[in-house]
Amino acid sequence: METVTGIGGLFFRSRDPDALARWYETHLGIKCVPSSYDEQPWQQEAGSTVFAPFMQATDYFGRPEQAWMVNFRVRDLDAMVAQLQAAGIDVTIDPEAYPNGRFARIVDPEGNPIELWQPFPSG
Repeated sequence: METVTGIGGLFFRSRDPDALARWYETHLGIKCVPSSYDEQPWQQEAGSTVFAPFMQATDYFGRPEQAWMVNFRVRDLDAMVAQLQAAGIDVTIDPEAYPNGRFARIVDPEGNPIELWQPFPSG
């Protein structure tokens, strides 16, 4: 069976796509979509990716009409949290350390939830 090799893009609606793309680039380092084929898009580091459908009634993403949430891997959660807080972004840190790592939550300017995940090194 042929299988996919990874996620090639994440596409979603926005009230102001240019401003939101700049916010992601400024605060999370995700390069804006290139304006030509001569430019390189954002490259993510190899690592675990969880693809997890949730029950329709979940409250994990926040408000009921929220249909998706993105989870970004980070190398140093504490450094990322400090950087975001210095920029005036509200960060909720999960106080629990799970077997697979540590987590924090932010919300982008359009109210989309973002989970930040610092995986623990594989034993």
